[in-house]
Amino acid sequence: MRDWGTPVRRLTGAEPRAIPFDTLFAAQQPVVLAGLARDWPIVERGLSGAGQAADYLESFGGESAVTVFTGPPEIRGRFHYNADVSGMNFTSGREPLREILARILATDGREGEPAIYVGSTDIDRFLPGFRAENDLALDHPEFGFKPPLVSLWIGNRTTAAAHFDMSHNLACCLVGARRFTLFPPDQIANLYPGPLEPTPGGQVVTMVDLKEPDLARYPRFARAMETALVAELEPGDVLYYPALWWHQVDALAAFNILANYWWNPVPAHIDSPQTTLLHALLSLRDRPAGEKAAWRELFDYYVFGDAGQAGEHLPGQARGPLGPMDEMTARRLRARVLNRLNR
Repeated sequence: MRDWGTPVRRLTGAEPRAIPFDTLFAAQQPVVLAGLARDWPIVERGLSGAGQAADYLESFGGESAVTVFTGPPEIRGRFHYNADVSGMNFTSGREPLREILARILATDGREGEPAIYVGSTDIDRFLPGFRAENDLALDHPEFGFKPPLVSLWIGNRTTAAAHFDMSHNLACCLVGARRFTLFPPDQIANLYPGPLEPTPGGQVVTMVDLKEPDLARYPRFARAMETALVAELEPGDVLYYPALWWHQVDALAAFNILANYWWNPVPAHIDSPQTTLLHALLSLRDRPAGEKAAWRELFDYYVFGDAGQAGEHLPGQARGPLGPMDEMTARRLRARVLNRLNR
């Protein structure tokens, strides 16, 4: 473990068996549910050997062609940009899962071997039947809007640079070991985000190398270090962290498998805020400071404040999008936005 970062709180023993969702969601802080997935068959196989875990995965989808990222030894497992940020420091392709697992096992953690990484692979699509034997019981109203996206992540000693996701996350360390380094959303400026596009994996990543932070080039990162939380995960541990928390994921063993559950507690007709952010860059960022301050007040009133305040003094039939956002209201509002964008 590096010499900075506060350990994430761990719930141990019987406590996590009945996942305290209400407590977790209210606190909005990362928590490790120690050993929650310890009795999963994939965990048991992994504790008996990497080869057994690989054989078990192959039994569900060995011939499935999945996306794999490969980086040369000199990137030290950190999938990121090349030196002048003109492209990536790795290549990608599609191969049968069976062949990828064999390649990872062949590296055996040796120095000078390529970094191999399979990320965000939909388990239900590519490994049908896996969740019938390896799954979390997600019994809470937050999961009632739409099913979580459940994905698998496989590789050798790799690093996913610090980034944020727009969904809440339950990350299950199944084979090997993982270190999550987490930063709260308010640290974005101190993390020196990279380009909006292209990105190594779909989300903006920090330009700081957390293993060797260059504080002369990125001095504000020293403040982010003061807020960092670190979760060291063993097989069977599950990490909960909220949406928009920055997190770097270091795979620490020669062979690693992680599953994760992504979800948002909103109906499917609610659009992605990322679209709003991109349009705000287009429409708001370069306006005069006085205008931007006034627009901030409008956004606080209509968006970030009490959801009912803006329409509570109006008759119900006159509220339109200021009232509850049901599917029909969302459809009408989306059409109105598209009409304005197409002018």
